Amino acid sequence: MATKGYTLIEIMVAVGIFTTVIAAPTGFFVSSLKGQQRALNSQILVDNVSYSLEYISRALRMAKKELDLTCKTDLSNCCLKNNGVGFNYELTREGKGIRFINYQDACQEIFLDTADSQLKETKNDGSPVVLTSKKLQVLSFKIGTTTPDIWSQDDDKQARVTLFLEIQAKGPEAFGSQPKIQIQTTVSQRNLDVQY
Repeated sequence: MATKGYTLIEIMVAVGIFTTVIAAPTGFFVSSLKGQQRALNSQILVDNVSYSLEYISRALRMAKKELDLTCKTDLSNCCLKNNGVGFNYELTREGKGIRFINYQDACQEIFLDTADSQLKETKNDGSPVVLTSKKLQVLSFKIGTTTPDIWSQDDDKQARVTLFLEIQAKGPEAFGSQPKIQIQTTVSQRNLDVQY
């Protein structure tokens, strides 16, 4: 009496079909997990960036004009050392920072610290305070205006500041590359910019 069994070819065909049937859903599942993780990382990045950008925008919107007339002759005690009287803002740190008088009459500067790729602020030349999460790396921070003299008192245009940020999450890469975001906004000064 002979026992019937499976041949080697039949077993190999069965294993091949089984592998194909299991591999397709598994690949789809892993792919969907990677997509979900990228979406979650992007949402965390947007949440972290929105706070910093809102804080900076509010500070710039509430800025005051330098009206101390002693700044015409002596800039040592003035906030806007390069521009002087009648200006709203001053670019610092080779265009990677901006200085202004905030709504509490303190001299405030917001800048990109290239040493650790973080946005920071100082008030009255005090210690820098970090504005971005340590989980973020600021790749680019640019400040600009539509015309070079828009921050001066020689026109009737409202002072505006355009901010451009490129930020990337930092840390271990669990599923592919870390998310990166580029965001730009323009902020108009709240106080009416009229000639003094």
